[in-house]
Amino acid sequence: MDERGKHRKLQLQELEEIQNDAYESARIYKEKTKAFHDKMISRKEFKVGQKVLLYHSRLRLFTVEIQSLATSKAFKVNGHRLKHFYEGFQVENVEQLHLGDLVYAV
Repeated sequence: MDERGKHRKLQLQELEEIQNDAYESARIYKEKTKAFHDKMISRKEFKVGQKVLLYHSRLRLFTVEIQSLATSKAFKVNGHRLKHFYEGFQVENVEQLHLGDLVYAV
């Protein structure tokens, strides 16, 4: 192997080290980002007999059994499709704003 071949092999090894460092840095960044995100997620806790809202989602992460008030039929759903239902929610001090009152800055 001549001098140019050795130099090229050394360059390829250095490039491989740089790539490995980049992959490691990306892995560490993803781990830290995931840990921060998971820390900020609020956990939902549902109690038996509590009313909930059900919305459509494709996630299938955890299953909850719910019962319809209208038909008394029980079925299992993805827990991420449920939202707390606040009964008797009253809106007070609502200010109405008409679209004609809006001013836009140009």
